[in-house]
Amino acid sequence: MHQAVITGTGLYTPPQVISNEELVASFNEYVRLQNTANAERIAAGEMDPMAESSVEFIEKASGIKQRHVVDKAGILDPERMCPQIAPRGNEELSVMAEMAVAAAREALARAGRTAADIDGVICAASNMQRAYPAMSVEIQQALGIQGWAFDMNVACSSATFGLEQAANAIRTGSARAVLMLNPEICSAHLEWRDRDCHFIFGDVCTAVVVERAELAQVKGYEILGTRLATVFSNNIRNNAGFLNRAEDKTGDLRDKLFVQEGRKVFKEVCPMVAEHIASHLGQLGLAPVAVRRFWLHQANLSMNLLIAKRLLERDPTAEEAPVILDRYANTSSAGSIIAFHLHGDLPPGEVGVISSFGAGYSVGSVVVRKQ
Repeated sequence: MHQAVITGTGLYTPPQVISNEELVASFNEYVRLQNTANAERIAAGEMDPMAESSVEFIEKASGIKQRHVVDKAGILDPERMCPQIAPRGNEELSVMAEMAVAAAREALARAGRTAADIDGVICAASNMQRAYPAMSVEIQQALGIQGWAFDMNVACSSATFGLEQAANAIRTGSARAVLMLNPEICSAHLEWRDRDCHFIFGDVCTAVVVERAELAQVKGYEILGTRLATVFSNNIRNNAGFLNRAEDKTGDLRDKLFVQEGRKVFKEVCPMVAEHIASHLGQLGLAPVAVRRFWLHQANLSMNLLIAKRLLERDPTAEEAPVILDRYANTSSAGSIIAFHLHGDLPPGEVGVISSFGAGYSVGSVVVRKQ
């Protein structure tokens, strides 16, 4: 068995930013338009008026202050309220692949690697731009990588699940190095007209190089162990799929975008994740207090703080549980990798945990030690 190490990470951030103030102004204009259009029904008691949003509500509910998106104008248009992304021809690089290629090049450079050194590509994300050809194969082609490639989806846990698959390929000797990518265009599956969730997501792409320790060109993070778990739940769901056209369904199509029971998710997922991480660390002979940094899934500030507090039995410091969702919002699978990419400066010998959790329910943890 070979030792797997993380030697490089990459991050592509879309240049367009939406502040909470801009988002609230757009949403509230939409609310006013809807309430005006339905004034008679509201007056007759047939329906309730829509409630406006506020910056204070968003920041208290999530800790999010802004988000990066691939298209700002379409989202902020009260008569559209979703990104506008022009279709590309089959011979053009797709939007998701373009993001992934940019993040991959940074990860490869940090690892001191080229495409010739990579044997496999894993594209792990909450939504793929298309069913096939696989996004991973398009990315592989664009980068000039030989070998194999495949897509996988475990929603917000896709990155940690992808890291285990990459680490296993290294451990068993089936690959020298694997490139794991997380392109997330979350703005396209968010209902921007829903007050309860219109602020949650942003767009981004992360990349990670995992390779054999004995072949590594740079010092990185030794993967001490990976652990995954899933429990079925309907509390986070998106029913968009290829069978939709066969359903002959008319009317409300709200379930074809992101839907969640936020309070239930918070109540059920936080203890599940804390127990998962603590048990994983115990399996490796480690205690949570021995962990220098927790790079947690950046879904919600209160969730992250509560999980870290359960593990450490005290409030975590900003260094112990770094937060990036105030700038990036929830970026699904990429969130914990962004935190790792931007706050991966541990001294040699120190231990950290990369963890993600979300729809499924799913939870993954990757315990690493700085070389």
